[in-house]
Parts: sequence; C-alpha cells; structure tokens
Amino acid sequence: MEKNEALNEISRLRTEIDRHNYLYYVLDSPEVPDAEYDRLMRRLEELEAAYPELVTPDSPTQRVGAKPMAAFGTIKHTIPMISLANALAREEALEFDARVKRQLALGPEEKVEYVGEPKMVLRSRK
Repeated sequence: MEKNEALNEISRLRTEIDRHNYLYYVLDSPEVPDAEYDRLMRRLEELEAAYPELVTPDSPTQRVGAKPMAAFGTIKHTIPMISLANALAREEALEFDARVKRQLALGPEEKVEYVGEPKMVLRSRK
C-alpha cells in the first residue's frame, strides 16, 4: 500500500471510530457491534504500526474512549485498572496475567484468580 493510500484509510478509520466513540460514550447509543468496532480499531493499529510517522496524538489508538455522559460519576481506584484489551488468543491472556502480577508486585508463580464472562454479540435480521 502506498503511503498516501494508507493516510487516506487512516483518516477514514479515525473519523469512523471517533463517530462510534461519540455514539457509544456520549449518547449511549452504539450503532455497531463490539466486534465491528474492534475490527476497525485493529485495522487502524495495523496501519499506524506500518506507518508510525502517521500516528498523531489525537488518534483513537492514543486515547481511551470519549468524554463520558454527565450522568456517570467518577470513581478513584486504589490500584489503577488495567485493560485486557480484547484478548483473543491464549498468549494475550497470559500477557495480561503477567501485567497484573507486575502491578501487584507478585511473583510469576503466584496465582491470581479471575472471573470471566463470555461476551455475546447478537444481531437480528430484518
């Protein structure tokens, strides 16, 4: 892919992701399933990794979400939360476990218990 093509696709993806962030975080009215949003974000991450000179501070890959609804309160965590970041493979889950243990100052052999729930994305057909 030519650099100018990458720039065009990056620009389009950023605009689309920003729109979905606004719909989700501000209006509480998402239009796409999480899997589609994740696909868009992963594509943007791939392009920015291939063309690091095109990464900008305002890219959705450089920030989390959007300004939340005013109805949501603020909570301060004693220990900062870390994200699993959509682990799709065993290796990604193991990397998350290692980050948790480092943050909690635990040894690599110490056990941490997790609770997980399957995520289902349902669609209806018209």
